[in-house]
Amino acid sequence: MTHLPQIKVPATYMRGGTSKGVFFRLNDLPEAAQVAGAARDALLMRVIGSPDPYAKQIDGMGGATSSTSKTVIVSKSTRPDHDVDYLFGQVSIENAFMDWSGNCGNLSSAVGPFAISGGLVDASRIPHNGVAIVRIWQANIGKTIIAHVPITHGEVQETGDFELDGVTFPAAEIALEFMAPAADEDGAGGSMFPTGHLIDELDVPHVGVLKATMINAGIPTIFVEASALGYTGTELQDAINADAKALAMFESIRAHGAVRMGLIAHIDEAAKRAHTPKVAFVAPAKDYVSSSGKAVTTADIDLLVRALSMGKLHHAMMGTAAVAIGTAAAIPGTLVNLAAGGGERTVVRFGHPSGTLRVGAEAALVNGEWSVTKAIMSRSARVLMAGWVHVPQ
Repeated sequence: MTHLPQIKVPATYMRGGTSKGVFFRLNDLPEAAQVAGAARDALLMRVIGSPDPYAKQIDGMGGATSSTSKTVIVSKSTRPDHDVDYLFGQVSIENAFMDWSGNCGNLSSAVGPFAISGGLVDASRIPHNGVAIVRIWQANIGKTIIAHVPITHGEVQETGDFELDGVTFPAAEIALEFMAPAADEDGAGGSMFPTGHLIDELDVPHVGVLKATMINAGIPTIFVEASALGYTGTELQDAINADAKALAMFESIRAHGAVRMGLIAHIDEAAKRAHTPKVAFVAPAKDYVSSSGKAVTTADIDLLVRALSMGKLHHAMMGTAAVAIGTAAAIPGTLVNLAAGGGERTVVRFGHPSGTLRVGAEAALVNGEWSVTKAIMSRSARVLMAGWVHVPQ
């Protein structure tokens, strides 16, 4: 019997924000995987270790959570005024599919450093000491991200004293600007609020009629009130993820919200679009203890937010969902804004299971339509391992 050897593909394993993923330069992929399609999907799933009925991804680079089952492809940009094109692939853990429908805001923070270190950014744009401005085209949703990457002695600075709740160790701060983040290429017809309302009534069978803010900013997100579901907003992961009934309820809310947002035609299609939309629940600020044992008080935050990703409560907060939170908080009358106390604001601090996060957004009402020029937040990133991934042919 003939046994084919494994193939070696240059890759870098990176942490970006509160996520981890395997990063590739497009030209380093096998030729068949350099274009979208079944060959690319098969390669990336095998790299991560999916599909895995054991849900552990032991035979791959994945970490058996939505935050660690991620892949990124970066190339020199084909667009004017951009340095690199960035494509994000969310790998399903147990099922054989890749979801290309949205961005990962956390891994966005690692794209600039990866691109600089990988020779994908023109050397003239990189200072010997200072901050490199990397102009990123986010190809999944057709949006621009500006990354401010610290440089020391001509190389990406990874160490520093910036602390990010949900990440154990400090690192160098990377500021991200998500430009015009309303996801108008994701089935919403260019409207930040695809239903035309700041708050809708969403009728979910076996759950009831819920108030919901459904927004396309950063990533399509459905916000509901924690109290309407019997929650306080202080819940940690186990309170939700150990409750099969709760997870099924949130998936039903997500599926029905996706139909109302025009992202899918029927709720049955939601299973093949697991990465988007996100669903989150909000509540007014309240004291709680984070998953690390850190006390979070009402003086630290404006509101509470808990969000689900790929069917499970996220251990911290997805970066793209943070953009949605910041944008919705800046628009008076949304459920997020009301939970934060209402009124106009350009910055919001919210509590999540691992601690707190601050995000800013600039929103304006123009000709009866809400628009946002940009959302701003800080993350950190660093290389965990660089070399090759080995994949059976």
